[in-house]
Amino acid sequence: MESNWNFSPSTYTGDNMEALLRMAQKTRCQRNCNSEKPRLGDFKKITPQDMPEIWKYLQSEPGRTTDFSYGGVLMWVDYFNYEYSICNETLFIKGAVENDLSKPAFSLPVGKLPLYESIKLLKEYCDFHNIDLEFSAVPEYALGDMKALSPSMVEELADWGDYLYDASPLATLKGKKMSKKRNHVNQFVARYSDWKAVALTPENSEDAMAFMDVFDKEGDSTEMAEAERVLSRFLIDMIKCGDKNLEGMILYADGKVAAYTIGDRKGDTLFIHVEKATRAVIGSYEMINYMFAKYQTEKHPEILYINREDDAGDIGLRMAKESYHPKEILKKYNIIF
Repeated sequence: MESNWNFSPSTYTGDNMEALLRMAQKTRCQRNCNSEKPRLGDFKKITPQDMPEIWKYLQSEPGRTTDFSYGGVLMWVDYFNYEYSICNETLFIKGAVENDLSKPAFSLPVGKLPLYESIKLLKEYCDFHNIDLEFSAVPEYALGDMKALSPSMVEELADWGDYLYDASPLATLKGKKMSKKRNHVNQFVARYSDWKAVALTPENSEDAMAFMDVFDKEGDSTEMAEAERVLSRFLIDMIKCGDKNLEGMILYADGKVAAYTIGDRKGDTLFIHVEKATRAVIGSYEMINYMFAKYQTEKHPEILYINREDDAGDIGLRMAKESYHPKEILKKYNIIF
């Protein structure tokens, strides 16, 4: 059998043999690159004490999705197991795939590093830890830059898009589209003459916490709903402890709590993270929605939009959010490299 090899040992000198050895060493390094410690440091579990540092970076993110808001990160730390690392003035957040908690995933990096450099750092980290490099809840505005770096998969996160509204209609209830909401608010005011809506503070936070026991009996029993109620209590605790970034409102009727809400601001957007009301008080949902939007837009005139987050595929929640006529749904994507 004829051989295609043309090997002549006599043609190899000490110099080119050394070059071959260097090439072999380089190949071994490439094959075993996951054994080298990555440049990106270890990730640390996010705590409330870390949020001032993290918030500095989140404020520079140009989108309006809740995943990069102060409360959107803080509230869901335990559910998504959020951890963070800062490298070269860039924030990296590691958690879980939004629609599959069994898989680790990263948020879109925020900071001074170009996206391709951030992805290189994360690729080294993932190779070292033998995990896939997957991003979850990537905002649509970053999709073009991500696609330019040749990902292996891009998939829209169905049911997880955020409902974004023009602030003015929610804060004034003016116009034909808001006539039903306006009627519910007027009925509430007529029925409960002693009603009052006040800021949620450390002093009255226990009223909101006690109300959660009432809401537990009315709320859904799905795993997500139960987890969200636990996390709602956590945000009440944060207000009780004096968190300055979270703002809330509590609504009373007949001398009892009828509803409360908690949100925060970033740029021109108000984010609503928690909104709870009792069905026993007719119009309480519409009233707390209206009063908080009115209060926030008067206090912070720069607010142009309100993000009321996703519906998580819940039909009832979807209908409720659609009834306020969103300006748009902020799409998000899972992306694998």
